[in-house]
Amino acid sequence: METTGQVGTEVPAATAGGQQAASARRTVDNFLLAPFPWYGLDGAFTGARWLLQAGTSAEGVVEHGSIGHGDEPSLRADARDGADRDRFAVVITVAASPLRRTADGTGVLEATSVSSAAWLAGSGLLAVTWPAQMDHSLRDDWLEQQTDTAWVLADDLGSDDWASLTLPVDGEATPFHYRESEFGWVLAGSTREGVHLGAYGRGMSAYGLGFSAVKDIQEYA
Repeated sequence: METTGQVGTEVPAATAGGQQAASARRTVDNFLLAPFPWYGLDGAFTGARWLLQAGTSAEGVVEHGSIGHGDEPSLRADARDGADRDRFAVVITVAASPLRRTADGTGVLEATSVSSAAWLAGSGLLAVTWPAQMDHSLRDDWLEQQTDTAWVLADDLGSDDWASLTLPVDGEATPFHYRESEFGWVLAGSTREGVHLGAYGRGMSAYGLGFSAVKDIQEYA
């Protein structure tokens, strides 16, 4: 961003560092409020790990959140020939919740399911995807259309669009629904700990992944 002719627009490094630390602290605090265990890749993955945002209900209850592994994905408007520049996997933990009424009794909250995890994973992958050769002005329309498609796919996990994949969760073989696209891969399943898992990635094979409960989420800050 141009700052020529403006006085005092640069944030001092120490101040910027303090803001980043405060933001990271808030993110960790949100994760710590969750009444369910968080999941990430197991100890076989030795690369970088980082927190995304935790999602909350209208009443402020943490319902889901994401943990990243590898490179932090970024939109690449100048990507050509579909070349992948990032290698990452993001694991989404979704609290298993039944159909229930809102706290004020005036409405109903939908139940969460494996489809919830699949849709969050599919939309997450799309959010960090920029198809090669696509004009900037067209991406919002493309993203809306593709997100709608991701919802339709997530709502029908028994369709031919999904394959079966078995991966270890806390050392136990667990079935997942899995699909690939030109933008990356998406998978979703459930754990015995009462949560649903979704994941998406690019540049890293899903076939060699394993998942485990995070012992100390603060280590990811």
